Amino acid sequence: MLGDYEKLKKDIMSLTTVDLNAYKEKQMKRRIDSLIVRNNISSYDEYVKVLKEKGDLFNEFMNYFTINVSEFFRNPLQWDIFDKQVIAEIKEKGTLPKIWSAACSTGDEPYTIVMILSKYFDLKKIKILATDIDKTILEKAQIGLYSEKSVKNVPKEFLNKFFTKNGDFYQISDEIKNCVEFKLGDLLKDEYPKDKDIIVCRNVLIYFTEEAKDEIYKRFNKSLKKEGVLFVGNTEQLISASEFNFEPIKTFFYRKLSI
Repeated sequence: MLGDYEKLKKDIMSLTTVDLNAYKEKQMKRRIDSLIVRNNISSYDEYVKVLKEKGDLFNEFMNYFTINVSEFFRNPLQWDIFDKQVIAEIKEKGTLPKIWSAACSTGDEPYTIVMILSKYFDLKKIKILATDIDKTILEKAQIGLYSEKSVKNVPKEFLNKFFTKNGDFYQISDEIKNCVEFKLGDLLKDEYPKDKDIIVCRNVLIYFTEEAKDEIYKRFNKSLKKEGVLFVGNTEQLISASEFNFEPIKTFFYRKLSI
């Protein structure tokens, strides 16, 4: 028994501004307990003390807690729909879409978006917003160095054009990196950007409570333009999309209703 988890949640909130109440408790507690034991720490109180004193363990906690699992073109069939239907429809209007990659992790997702956009628009004009709660992860995203596993689904044309092999890793080009504006952002408490044509938020909300997810979906809707599109992850279908003023247009894609 490591101690009082309720007290730990309050201590973490005070230390990091992260509200663990919004995350599924059983799942999150298991992750935190595993991390504490791995560092040979005996209690929650001791762990909080160590987090205050040791920057490396604080960064480890934020990285571990934010569950960063990402890769380029994850679930390729869904990105094909994004390309050939969502982006193609916007292109017909002759406008460059305003896109927000929410909880962008190591940058694989926003860079995937830019590569798709590059088929239709001048790279020098493309600028998308990418946010994440984890400062260390955003720093990795801005470096843009990826493992072979991360790029396994990247189409060959993009891999050859936008990546340079560097030992066992792949460095993404500056012309792609320059199209993404990375910012710190907490989906639970920070202000959302306005007037977006598309919001991409995939494989993140599964870790939140139902109450937290409901609030996020409502805020996503307000953040979108009229008829804007929300693209969610493989396990995050909106069962009652209309409750959040969305209508399904394809599996994992939802359009903001006009009302």
